[in-house]
Amino acid sequence: MVSVTHAIDAAGVEHAPVARLCEGLDQGGSERIERALELVEPLYIGKRLGTGEAVWQHGLGMALIAVSLKLDVDTRLAALLFAIHGQHAEAAELIEREFGHEVATLVTGLHRLNGLRLISRATAVSDVPQVRAQTEVLRKMLLAMVEDIRVVLLRLASRTQTLRYFTDHDEARRAEAAREALDIYAPLANRLGVWQLKWELEDLSFRFLEPETYKRIARQLDEKRAERERFIEDAILSLKNECAAIGIEAEIYGRPKHIYSIWNKMRTKGLAFGEVYDVRALRVIVEQVKDCYAVLGLVHQRWSPVPKEFDDYISKPKGNFYQSLHTAVIAEDGRSMEVQIRTREMHNHAELGVAAHWRYKEGVGDAKDAYGDKLALLRELLSWRDEIAGSSDWVEQFKRAALDDTIYIVTPQGRVIDLPQGATPIDFAYRLHTELGHRCRGAKVDGALVPLNTRLKSGQTVEIVSTKQGGPSRDWLNPQLGYLHSSRARAKVKQWFATQDEAQTLADGRAWIGRELQREGATQANIDELAGKLGFSGAEAMFLAAGRNELGPRAVHVALRGPVAPRELPAFVPRKSRAGDKDDGVLVVGVGKLLTQLGRCCKPAPPDAIKGYVTRGKGVSIHRADCPNFANMARVNPERVIAADWGQDSGEKSGAVYPVEIAVECADRTGLLRDISEVLSREKINVIAVNTMSRQGRAFMSFTMEVSGVPQIQRALKLIGDVPSVLWARRT
Repeated sequence: MVSVTHAIDAAGVEHAPVARLCEGLDQGGSERIERALELVEPLYIGKRLGTGEAVWQHGLGMALIAVSLKLDVDTRLAALLFAIHGQHAEAAELIEREFGHEVATLVTGLHRLNGLRLISRATAVSDVPQVRAQTEVLRKMLLAMVEDIRVVLLRLASRTQTLRYFTDHDEARRAEAAREALDIYAPLANRLGVWQLKWELEDLSFRFLEPETYKRIARQLDEKRAERERFIEDAILSLKNECAAIGIEAEIYGRPKHIYSIWNKMRTKGLAFGEVYDVRALRVIVEQVKDCYAVLGLVHQRWSPVPKEFDDYISKPKGNFYQSLHTAVIAEDGRSMEVQIRTREMHNHAELGVAAHWRYKEGVGDAKDAYGDKLALLRELLSWRDEIAGSSDWVEQFKRAALDDTIYIVTPQGRVIDLPQGATPIDFAYRLHTELGHRCRGAKVDGALVPLNTRLKSGQTVEIVSTKQGGPSRDWLNPQLGYLHSSRARAKVKQWFATQDEAQTLADGRAWIGRELQREGATQANIDELAGKLGFSGAEAMFLAAGRNELGPRAVHVALRGPVAPRELPAFVPRKSRAGDKDDGVLVVGVGKLLTQLGRCCKPAPPDAIKGYVTRGKGVSIHRADCPNFANMARVNPERVIAADWGQDSGEKSGAVYPVEIAVECADRTGLLRDISEVLSREKINVIAVNTMSRQGRAFMSFTMEVSGVPQIQRALKLIGDVPSVLWARRT
């Protein structure tokens, strides 16, 4: 292994700090690093990124950040190989052959995330609530697009290296990159617990976006960062010794508050610089609650407490159950310092539970959501990396932590849409707008036309091809065809068809009422009054009932002319007898040789349950027991209702036939009427009336036919339903 850590040759080309890249690796890992350097150095030399930074320099910077995070050898290799996709024709195959499947997956995942740069730049431009929500979706998308969270860590390292490059190069695009880093990547680093990248991303971004404010706060600090860090180290050592002297085992750590955090606190709380007491801060972790108060006493003995700057969240926890002791003190140099003291259990809750620091900082909602739970797991895994970095257990844990419940799809305008796993282009269209879903006729995924039942994947750009008018296809509701996955889109399609069916029924009913009014010579009648007399809430309800054949001419006549005074019917002794001279097979209870006729509104047939209604001059009208028209007449004149039943000779064996109507809806095609007619002909069913209508690719047919009974109807409906293109067939 090469022993030099950094070198520049005579041509001014920077060489890899090999010893640092191999820090903490075994001999096999070091050899893999050296092999990667030999592969990429000749490919990268002379190449530059869009920012102007040399590809070689950027790859080295990413790899060194991965080393500082104590990431495994595969992650370091992926950092070095990050740009090979653009430099080698068979990059994926080459990486897998030379360095294994894990490294190839990491590099491919990083390459996919790099494609989001334009989207994130377009998103990170405003503080409008809708844009903030879109930024939040994009953060989730960054995590969800990868199977291995190490890809996100590499993306964070890449952006950190870009900002480091901009510190020495006054590029026009650095403000844009800084805004993107501040809105997208710094919050991700915060959520994942990668604090050293978080503060660097925030400070560098703030420096580029607000240079004057940055310089002013830096001057007010009146010391360099390194000096502040040395102060914290001395304070930790001093307090740890005092804790040990009274037998308390404490974990103490701290870091100076960075410039962006100071400014953010001054801005949000309206404080002057001198009122920010936690510019320098310590955190003390102990085992028991009593130790918290003991350490608090040591702190107040060691340094002077600031009046009114002590908070006891142990005895009085915050609303999110956060517990800790907070105090501000004045150190020997006259500057303030904040000290937080808590138990290990309190610390774990604060870092991983509902009081997690990133939720407090970013104002994110309910901590019980699945996304928050997974982020808590990711942060916990990151806290283990010092002990198990490089082990297969750590890698497998990260893979299981991938946020795979949701996919994130990009519109052509750069907007990110979240959808459930398994969603299709139609689901995507309905998620954008209901009308766009209705008129969807095709889709392009990453520029290529795909079937509408294609399952989408995170990161894909989807464009919907639509017509100016039209509606969804009933095939979309067929679960076997896989057009719809989300319940929202399915509900929208069902609602559309229900509306269309109702509109047609309404039109049919309105036309029927118009004809009846014309027949009665009452075309000037008040429609609302007529509806009220018929027992409906309004004209529309009456039209719908008429369109569904739930309203008969007799009811309209009675409502218009008023009920006719009933003639007194002859008294009778209940008995069954044949009704009328016609051999129609109907028995009317109590009255013999009484003229009967089958109701035209419901067209009963054996073995339907039936009832009779005594008319004036036309004998007994026989209706199905569930006939709405009969129910309406019975409500007006209950004394005219008479029990009825089919005779023993009725049905198929009697040879009698009964007119019934059926309705059929089909996907329109040539020869459809012929195929249905052949079915009826084979069943020896006589059709006495046919009505067909085509609309928007659908054919609506109604048949009036003579059958011997309900079983024959059921056989016919089943056979018609088996005809290709028939969607449904039912008796009306």
